[in-house]
Amino acid sequence: MPFLEWRKFTFFELKKGVDDAKIREALKDVDITVTTSGNNQLVLGDSKGQIYLISRSWNVTSFKAYAIKVYLAHQLRNLPLLVTVGDDEQGINPVIKVWDTSQCEKSETPFCSRITRAIPNSRAVQANALCVHENLQLLAVGFVDGSLLLYRGDITRDRTSRSKLLKDPGSPITGLAFKTMSTATLLFVATDVSVFAYNITLKDREHKIHLDNIGCAKQCSVLAESVQESHFVIASNNAVYFYTSDGKGPCYAVDGEKVILEWFRSYLVIISKISRPSSISSANSDSQNVTQSHMVTVLDIQNKFIIFSATINDVKAVFNEWGAFYILDSDYNVYHLDEKDLQTKLSLLFKKNLYDVAIRIAKSEQYDLDGLVDIFQQYGDHLYSKGAYSSAIEQYIKTIGKLEPSYVIRKFVDSQHIELLTTYLQAIHKQGHANEDHTTLLLNCFTKLNKNDSLKDFILMKDHDLDFNVDIAIKVCRQGSPQEALMLARKHEKHDWYIKLLLEDHSKHVEAVEYIATLKFNDAELYMKKYGSILIQYAPQESTQFLQKLCTNYRPLTPSKNNIIEPVQKADPEDYIHLFLNNSARLVEFLEHLIKEECYLSAPVYDTLLEHYLHVWDFFIDGPEKAKYSQKILKLLQNSESKYDKPQALVVCHMHGFSAGILYLYEEQKLYQQILRYHMSQDDSISVLSCCRRYGQQEPTLWIHALFYCVSSKNPPMDILPDILSVIAKEQLLSPQLVIDAIELGSSNITLGHISSYVLSELKKEQDIINNDSELTHKYRKDIDSLKEQLETLKHGTIVIQGSRCAACNHPLELPSVHFLCQHSYHQHCFQSYSENEKECPACQPENKKLVELLKAREYTKDLNETFHSELDKRSDGVSLAAEYFGRGVFNKVKVIEDLAIDKTLSIFNKREQQKFQPDKQIPTYGLGAEARIRQVENARSMQAIKPPSEGRMRAQENQMMSTSYEPNIVTVVSKKIETPKSSNPFESEYDDTLNPFNKYDEARNPFSEEYDKNLNQYAA
Repeated sequence: MPFLEWRKFTFFELKKGVDDAKIREALKDVDITVTTSGNNQLVLGDSKGQIYLISRSWNVTSFKAYAIKVYLAHQLRNLPLLVTVGDDEQGINPVIKVWDTSQCEKSETPFCSRITRAIPNSRAVQANALCVHENLQLLAVGFVDGSLLLYRGDITRDRTSRSKLLKDPGSPITGLAFKTMSTATLLFVATDVSVFAYNITLKDREHKIHLDNIGCAKQCSVLAESVQESHFVIASNNAVYFYTSDGKGPCYAVDGEKVILEWFRSYLVIISKISRPSSISSANSDSQNVTQSHMVTVLDIQNKFIIFSATINDVKAVFNEWGAFYILDSDYNVYHLDEKDLQTKLSLLFKKNLYDVAIRIAKSEQYDLDGLVDIFQQYGDHLYSKGAYSSAIEQYIKTIGKLEPSYVIRKFVDSQHIELLTTYLQAIHKQGHANEDHTTLLLNCFTKLNKNDSLKDFILMKDHDLDFNVDIAIKVCRQGSPQEALMLARKHEKHDWYIKLLLEDHSKHVEAVEYIATLKFNDAELYMKKYGSILIQYAPQESTQFLQKLCTNYRPLTPSKNNIIEPVQKADPEDYIHLFLNNSARLVEFLEHLIKEECYLSAPVYDTLLEHYLHVWDFFIDGPEKAKYSQKILKLLQNSESKYDKPQALVVCHMHGFSAGILYLYEEQKLYQQILRYHMSQDDSISVLSCCRRYGQQEPTLWIHALFYCVSSKNPPMDILPDILSVIAKEQLLSPQLVIDAIELGSSNITLGHISSYVLSELKKEQDIINNDSELTHKYRKDIDSLKEQLETLKHGTIVIQGSRCAACNHPLELPSVHFLCQHSYHQHCFQSYSENEKECPACQPENKKLVELLKAREYTKDLNETFHSELDKRSDGVSLAAEYFGRGVFNKVKVIEDLAIDKTLSIFNKREQQKFQPDKQIPTYGLGAEARIRQVENARSMQAIKPPSEGRMRAQENQMMSTSYEPNIVTVVSKKIETPKSSNPFESEYDDTLNPFNKYDEARNPFSEEYDKNLNQYAA
């Protein structure tokens, strides 16, 4: 862009007399030859060798640096070191001096740490340029003959620094500058005819880089240091040139003879000559004189602006110090070039509607983001008000992320701006600041504009470009473009949306099953639970096969992105059973597969399988399929590994009328009466008889139920009645009277004629029993008479002992011998050898001992009465406890066998025999409760009857009585003595109490005396 086309602004203010004329007073008679600044001070040198140091408060101090003149100086930016070049002698004899301004001698002169003569090629030449590196290791001096001396080493010490001549004599050197980069160090050199650079990174290996054949005057070169890159800048009479280490940079046409070139912040300050009447008047003079004036121009190179321009009389020097820019004219007036703050600049530009310029300036000055957004908004509003909608939307796009999108959307929501609104919404999505409403609006804009390609491109962005809410996009596309919605859902792996679209919008149920089969186990399980009922309804075969795989050995059909093989996993079948409620055949197929694969199934699963087996079985009327399912049901019921609930299975079989299953389950649970009732309900007399024959041994009452079935049936099965009555009679299940009463009270047409054979048979049996009982009675009476005769013989008769041989050794008896009433005889020595007790027969002793022990055991059981009662209170089943104690003989009554007891027993027996043949009191055998009354009478009879002792027991008791010692021969079978009336004992006169071995009771020898408590024995006398 030509210099004349650059926009001009006034971003600086020129303030005169900022030093309160202190400099002018101090330097009114001084000829300034050199100026520099740094380290918080300004430095001036004059033609008499004097150095002036000016502080921040404009206080001036001076010292004599050279005897003749000082014409070059360089103040280090951050160190108190001042390097000067001047003459101490007449003629051309340049001397380099290094001053430490922080150290002063007694004469208040700074300490001079080094003095070196600058003589190239051993000949005196006028020095024309000076440059010092900030690291104090490099110093360069240029001469008017083109020579260049480079000093390496510590510049503050003469001995450690070595010089080298880099250029042969030629054009005068007008400017020097060091530039340090990460990989190299350059020394830029400007002459009046050329520009070049030396790479001085390595010592003694410096090489020259020619940059341009354009030169500049003294003080018209400067190193422009910026954030992006540093440039070496020179100014000729018609342009300004920029150079880098790579070569020539940009060039800007700026006319005028340049006097001074300086870099301030990011601006280039040019002092050039002009010849016109001065526009700056003195405070004491209003006249205008034609004098040498200089134009001060400040350029913003980055933004191509002229940000300040003013004329000043004869500029002597410029200073860049204390963060400000100062100008010194020939009258030693100090001007402050004060830059306006950024907000003032922006306000000025806003007033002129120069928003683009404001944006460029704000960016160049690193303005904060919020401030930039505000400028973009104002710029966009300005363009929108001017009708430049396209440009306005570009500015609004730059505000995304800070400015509320609704502010822009409201401006462009009209149909005429819909395309620009689409552009803005796309930008919002691109930057990731879109919400659901923005996505919806954008997709609707695409649809309205019929931009199907744009819509497709938008929804098919790459994953890393995903910048919209996919769910909202699918929802919107579903209304206008279902295919794109389906494509979008699959691309972004929105499984739920994809399956939903397949089922609801495209009705592709098989494809949905196939898609689920490609998902990971957790996803496949989730979506089958969610959409399984629909899939089984419309794609039953494919869905069932997939569920079989899911619950046995599932692995995704599509491998993972990393080619990692997924492990085999199994789902819980119970989670999917409810999906088959309306399709029993598929559920049966599903569960049969699981059983075949030996999967673990709980009891409810087996119950469900049985129920749906019955559903399918019930569906068929007749035929091989029905028989096939009957076999399957029975096989399931009979399988020992099936964990079904039997009561529930029975209920289900009843609901569906599956008789085979009902009968099997009844039989399995031993519910024989239920089996019989089932046959009765079916009026199947043959099955009733068969059931009684099969299970009658386990449960005899079945025959009784069968009898009542016959007598209560309107059409009694006469073919099975004789068999039933025959078994009842054989097993004595009912008395004939009860059978007759049952037939009489029944509703059937059975008469006594139908059961005449049964009645006659029963009467015959009763008569046989009566005859047998009469014979036994007669026989027992004879035995009693015989026993009485034996007792009389023992009491009053003589017993002849006829034994001639010893019962122990079987040798003939010899005196002395021992004889017993039991007809056993012994040698005395044999008796003493074999006998354990001298009062008992050794041969009869074992049998007698057994009888005694038996009686003692029965006596011991008497003490169990208390225990019986305590247990009876605790036990719920008292009948079983009583039966147990009856078996142990607790309730048996022990009697002493003697004449009175036998007579009493016989009298009671005779009395009962007589009562037996007396007619009983007539009890009604009809009406309500007839059977109960009959049973009550029978129980009373059985409880009152006293059975006579058996013949075998009486014989054993008689033998025991006859087995006695030499002395009295009456022996009791229990230890407890029974008191009898004296008058009734025929042996009272002959009885010797001292000979009774049981008469003397020893309490100490009773092992149960401590445990026995008579008070607790309710049967004790």
